[in-house]
Amino acid sequence: MTKKEPRGVKAGFPPRHTIGATIEDSIPWWPPQPGANESRPNVLIVLLDDVGFSDFGCYGSEIDTPNIDKVAKQGLRFTGFHTTAMCSTTRASLYTGHNHHAVGMGSLANFDSGFPGYRGKIDADTPTLAELLRPHGYRNYMVGKWHVTRLTETGPSGPFDGWPLGRGFDRFYGFLDAETDQFSPELVQDNSHIEAPGTYETGYHLTADLIDHSLQFLQGHVAASPQQPWFAMLAPGACHAPHQAPRELIDKYAARFSVGWDVTREARLKRQLEMGIVPPGTALPPLNDRVKAWSEHTDEERQVFARLQGAYAAMLEHFDTEFGRLLAFLDDANLENTIIAIASDNGASQEGGPIGFINAMGPFNGISEPMDVKISRLNDIGGPDTHSNFPFGWAMAANTPLKRYKQNTHGGGIRDPLVLAVPGALPDPGGLRHNFCHVSDLAPTLLELLELPGEHTMSGTSFAQVVGDQSARSEKSVQYFEMFGHRGIWSNGWKAVAFHPPGKPFDEDRWELYNLADDFSECNDLAATHPEKLASLQALWWREAEANHVLPLDDRFGPRFAENAERHRGDRTHYSFWPGMGHLPSDVAPDLRSRSYQITADIDVPDAGAEGVLISHGDATSGYSLFVRDNRLVHDLNIGGHHHLVTSSRVLKPGRQRVAFRLVRSKGSGKFPIGNGTLLVDDEPVGHMETQNIFALMVSWSGLDVGYDRGTTVCDYDGSGRHLGPFPFTGNLIKVTVDLMDDQELDSDGVANVALSKE
Repeated sequence: MTKKEPRGVKAGFPPRHTIGATIEDSIPWWPPQPGANESRPNVLIVLLDDVGFSDFGCYGSEIDTPNIDKVAKQGLRFTGFHTTAMCSTTRASLYTGHNHHAVGMGSLANFDSGFPGYRGKIDADTPTLAELLRPHGYRNYMVGKWHVTRLTETGPSGPFDGWPLGRGFDRFYGFLDAETDQFSPELVQDNSHIEAPGTYETGYHLTADLIDHSLQFLQGHVAASPQQPWFAMLAPGACHAPHQAPRELIDKYAARFSVGWDVTREARLKRQLEMGIVPPGTALPPLNDRVKAWSEHTDEERQVFARLQGAYAAMLEHFDTEFGRLLAFLDDANLENTIIAIASDNGASQEGGPIGFINAMGPFNGISEPMDVKISRLNDIGGPDTHSNFPFGWAMAANTPLKRYKQNTHGGGIRDPLVLAVPGALPDPGGLRHNFCHVSDLAPTLLELLELPGEHTMSGTSFAQVVGDQSARSEKSVQYFEMFGHRGIWSNGWKAVAFHPPGKPFDEDRWELYNLADDFSECNDLAATHPEKLASLQALWWREAEANHVLPLDDRFGPRFAENAERHRGDRTHYSFWPGMGHLPSDVAPDLRSRSYQITADIDVPDAGAEGVLISHGDATSGYSLFVRDNRLVHDLNIGGHHHLVTSSRVLKPGRQRVAFRLVRSKGSGKFPIGNGTLLVDDEPVGHMETQNIFALMVSWSGLDVGYDRGTTVCDYDGSGRHLGPFPFTGNLIKVTVDLMDDQELDSDGVANVALSKE
């Protein structure tokens, strides 16, 4: 019998195996397992959200972070680590080793502006760190916030090529958007939307859940494939708004921060000087724009502000405590051969405005939250029906000793903590590194530390040589910055930076110049005394901008939300939903903002009557729900916690019928549109309501459910005051449709500006 060449073997190449008539005269072959039995280190990257430069204990904070500090004692603290000023952009740069505009993520994943640098999704032809590690035997696990694919592509039909499993990760558990409620999160497991495994009432918190799944993934890995190295990405919601944490921790920090932000800044700078985090002579810059001295606020204001900061600080300590469980597992499983990097994605956030929010969803939709309302809800801060964020002053303190905040290209937006522990490579555990480095440099640094071949060119510059030698210098010589028109550039110790007021001509921006080697906190503007240096850096910025797809400059924020939704929806005005279809993310749900619409449900009511949700979108902080209670049709228009309910004048009859809620938008006499709502049963009006506010900027961060309302619910269905669900419909829900009218008018920037200007 003639032996055959194995299928797929080219002529002239030796066969991988031979196939004879029997097993005795055949030779088997198995493909090699890449990475098996190798001693390459594991990699754990922890990327916190909106945490300021000084917020870790090991960077001068009074917030208790003993587990992060423990890693710092075993590793290094970098004082010159820089990010991109926003979350999606830093993540894109971290995953690819490139500048964020160059890979299509010039701004948030919420926006696709139609230009190469602003697609809201990492370019498909640029490999991620996970994709580069996979051929070398790494198993890749992602837990937490993703936010690097278009949010209009996060629905149940994908496309999934931009989700974690489509970009090199083997398992994913987390959320895809910029933020999520910590007690009622928008969760995804692998490629499926799922419900959270608990509620606030049962003691659930997302941070603990993320650590649970990190442990689950790594424990399973060690049990099944201990010979394979792993890469784990842990990106918690902490400390992005909403700031939500256990009550006892909020109490602790509200008391601790009653001293105010002025004292806190001074104390942090003093500790930073003692630690060597900042060089001798570093000064605090003046208070940021629109930040008052703590003493200028009333006692009531200080009480509210201290508690808002307490929720933020509690969220960070709570993460640190849960992170300790993961570190304990690494020790217990003898996984000491693990590189650990801990960083923040940008500086602390200015999105809380001058006086902060207890529920930001009201102001974001044109409803103010005055101080007397804040006082009345003082003890709610950080709880399940809040969307808390702290005021400017505390964000400024978090970024000590740096200027401005997240979104800005001054130090407060882009200079962040980085703790890096590399087993067996450090001559000075617990030491400091003061070299300039950028988030795009982290991936090439890790690849060099792992001794992996550089088969993919990255624009980032490895600083691996600095890790093992504090006297070494990185080869990096230039790094540009841009976010919403704010610009900056660093070159060989000098930095030029321009703050851009939105809507102003770019050529009117005032550029500042700093020698960071002598001026860590950007206090001494040298633009007037070194005009030639400033001019050369400005010219360099334009060259870098052109090379990295930064252009065209775009300072719009709110309009991008409107344009993205309109482009995704296109000409579509009709949506159909069925019970059991699962959850629909907010960016994929019908866009009801500032427009007329009708929600219609075909139902069959049993003889005994019915109750429950027909359709809901949102959560306790904002949203809408059409439901049946006590056999009457009810609609709740929840605008930032302000409930506008209308109940049908008669009970529903048994049998098949069509029920609806119709809202007609009109301009009204003020800045924001108003709405007139009507309940209908078989086209007969059975209830009417009027409201001075309808959704202007956003419906909710939480998505849409059909036949029930999961998580922290839109409406207080049982009158308990706790917004408990899921309140499923007990009749037969056949179908729900949503029809949009073509009268939408959005002023997203106007709403956002009003929200942030409330004093």
